[in-house]
Amino acid sequence: MDETSDEPPTSAVFLDNCHFSQVVFNNVEKFYVPGGDVNCYYTLTESFVPRGKDWVGIFRVGWKTVRDFYTFMWAPLPSGTPSNKAVQQQIQFRAYYLPKDDEYYQFCYIDQDGTVRGASVPFQFRVDTEDDILVVTTEGEVEEIKLQNENLHKENEELKASCASLQKQNIDLQEELNKTQELQNSLETLRSNTEKLELELKSLKEENKRLKELDDCRGAELDQLKEQIKNVTFDKERLETRLKTALDHMDQLQIQVLIYEKEVESLSRTDHDKTEQLENLEEENRQLRTRTQQVKSSLSITVLGGARQQNRDLMEELQEQKRLFQILQAKKNEADEENQKLREENDKLLRHLPQTREVSAFSAVSEAQAPIPDPEVGGLLFGNPYCGEITWHSASIRKCPMCDEVFPEDIETSQYEAHVQSHLLECPLCSEAFEKSKKQVFDDHILCHGLE
Repeated sequence: MDETSDEPPTSAVFLDNCHFSQVVFNNVEKFYVPGGDVNCYYTLTESFVPRGKDWVGIFRVGWKTVRDFYTFMWAPLPSGTPSNKAVQQQIQFRAYYLPKDDEYYQFCYIDQDGTVRGASVPFQFRVDTEDDILVVTTEGEVEEIKLQNENLHKENEELKASCASLQKQNIDLQEELNKTQELQNSLETLRSNTEKLELELKSLKEENKRLKELDDCRGAELDQLKEQIKNVTFDKERLETRLKTALDHMDQLQIQVLIYEKEVESLSRTDHDKTEQLENLEEENRQLRTRTQQVKSSLSITVLGGARQQNRDLMEELQEQKRLFQILQAKKNEADEENQKLREENDKLLRHLPQTREVSAFSAVSEAQAPIPDPEVGGLLFGNPYCGEITWHSASIRKCPMCDEVFPEDIETSQYEAHVQSHLLECPLCSEAFEKSKKQVFDDHILCHGLE
């Protein structure tokens, strides 16, 4: 490749940053004849890996940077050789591009990063004239020359030893430089890792800040939830209290239904007793008619005037008995109607009782929220147990059949019976009872016992 096609990669790398031992130049002549091509031979060591932009330049001795080259050639890449073995390479410099002066020059191998990897011994471009000159000297000059040669030989040996020492130092320095390079690479790696860790730390700090803000939000939400739970618990306790009140009220209603059933049974017994009393009155009426016939027969024999008077009395008594029978019949009919109404109301209550159990919870809430309506006038005797709150102890389950007086629930039976008995006149002979307002009937009844 022509060295003038483009510029090689260079840098401001100085001699103390170079690695001269990685490329070794071989068979370097002391003198190269001007006007002829120059072949450069070099060896790539095992520790060096060539790249496509490496080049070999001719530098004047005393150069400072790789930019001070006189001419250069691209270094060819080795082919078919393992990278772990030394490789022999060759480059030919054309005579046209070579220096024309007799200064000292040297070959240098520069990689594509601008780093010197090897340098040759100095050489000159001039004709070697040592064989063409005949030197005539005296014997003393010969001795002096021999002495000088010996001194030069000693100096040469010393220089060789110094060169070997310098090469060893160079190798040691190269190893130290490699170690330094490795340490520098490690340092760069550590710096890169440190930067990554700093970025991660920054990210973690931001994440921690975000988590703290989220934790504060969660704390506020938790406080709201606690407040909601507290309100729900309060509502639950309030509803449980209402439910308990509703259940207690339902138990009271059930108790009142049982009491009402007992009242119905008592009224049924009272109705039965009145029916029996009416039957007894009818039987007594028949007996009175029979006795009247007998009295008429007996009085037909006695004095007509007294008989007529007695007959009129008996007729009046009979009329009074008929009127009493009609009154009792009307009371019996009223009692039957009232008993029928009570049975219908009792059936209605029994039908509504299961529904009351199913909606007890709803009733509790409804009673707490809705106003309580007043019971309708003219309804049940003891009020409708499903129309709001009823003060059951204010209603009576006992009512006097004579004067319709209502007694409280807690009245004793003996007091109630004494009150009812105060309205009656009891026959001392047959224990039959009559109302005090019907004293004439009672007297006629006693007279009938006297006629017997």
